Amino acid sequence: MAYELERRAAVEAVIKACRFTKNVKKARSSRNVMIKGDRSPVTVADFGAQALINEHLREAFPSDRIVAEENSLLLARHENVALMEAVAAQVGLVNPHLSPDRILEAIDLGSAVAGPQGRYWVLDPIDGTKGFLRGDQYAVALALLDEGRVVLGVLGCPNLPVKGMEQEGVRGCLFVAVRGEGAEVLGLDHPVARRIHVTSVIDPSLARACESYEPEHSAHEVTLNVARDLGISQPPLRLDSQAKYGVVARGDASFYLRVPPQKTYREKIWDHAAGSILVEEAGGRVTDIEGKPLDFTRGNRLIGNRGIIATNGKLYDLLLGALRREFSRT
Repeated sequence: MAYELERRAAVEAVIKACRFTKNVKKARSSRNVMIKGDRSPVTVADFGAQALINEHLREAFPSDRIVAEENSLLLARHENVALMEAVAAQVGLVNPHLSPDRILEAIDLGSAVAGPQGRYWVLDPIDGTKGFLRGDQYAVALALLDEGRVVLGVLGCPNLPVKGMEQEGVRGCLFVAVRGEGAEVLGLDHPVARRIHVTSVIDPSLARACESYEPEHSAHEVTLNVARDLGISQPPLRLDSQAKYGVVARGDASFYLRVPPQKTYREKIWDHAAGSILVEEAGGRVTDIEGKPLDFTRGNRLIGNRGIIATNGKLYDLLLGALRREFSRT
């Protein structure tokens, strides 16, 4: 098996972080929220999960670089001492060796910049922080890139139902994909792996879309118009985070569209690295909304790409055609 040691370490780190975030939620420490410069929220769980995963990766692979969403600048400010104390208290329950100073240091291990050479980890400690705060979907997303190519993805979704999108039953999924070796899903508390595959739907009228919960993250009207164009009658599944990639990879939805309302917006690599390999290794196809492959070699954003289309592969050409017709009318 390729990347066997890396796979094991990534799975261990993501499971640890998922359990940490659930405990933070139970302890109500998630009420400690700070708003970043881009107006997005960051919580005890974001900072703590990043510190725990980065420390885990440093111990396992001390030479590897890490590209992660958060940094310690805001957390280290004097006016945010209460948030720092909450982070230290919760992290200490998992790793008592991490002092406040070491927590800040571990968070900043994620300050590398992505590029075309070498290997590095890409981490979003909580993808979908708004979903986490609402008690809905969020994900801990970790990927390994080698020479600019995603080769391993681990996606922890603590609130995602284990069986399809049933509202009842066991929740908590861990998705794992290694380049060339397929994709699988495990229960976070019942780690028996099973292989997953995208849906075999070829008739677009039988397909179901998946899109972002927040309308400011994706133009909902575009997904609606594409669905009408293709005769899709089922309402879209709206979820926060890269859980959408997991839903497509295991066949609960046939495709995921992300069309940024602002034409100049470019996606952050940690929002898509782990999810994209998951769908591809489950038999699907992922590009941007113009049909270009995702290029992870140009820094911490997908500078050469706009938006996302992740499909079961069989519907890709039809969806891309419908998108192009939609864009030609605007």
